[in-house]
Amino acid sequence: MADDFGRLGRAWREADYEATDLETVIQDLLTGQYSNPIRVVAFNTAERWSEDVSEDVARELRRRCDLQMRELPAAISDFLERHEDHDRRQLSLRLV
Repeated sequence: MADDFGRLGRAWREADYEATDLETVIQDLLTGQYSNPIRVVAFNTAERWSEDVSEDVARELRRRCDLQMRELPAAISDFLERHEDHDRRQLSLRLV
């Protein structure tokens, strides 16, 4: 996880090797463990690849907040703005 520390600059945050699964990253973002996340990158050293998964993580964060009917934590709002699909439209429900 890359985090922006303002005037101090940007850095890759250190994380416990055993605690870097998707669920832990999502929970850490929702509970404010990161002050201003920039991007999330997945690594598979065994297969020698890495991939920016920021858009997927942003989508999941939005989904969870919507399902729980809660506001986005302020620390991740810029992250979602940068990485979420901007064509996302609110669908209206028809009243029957």
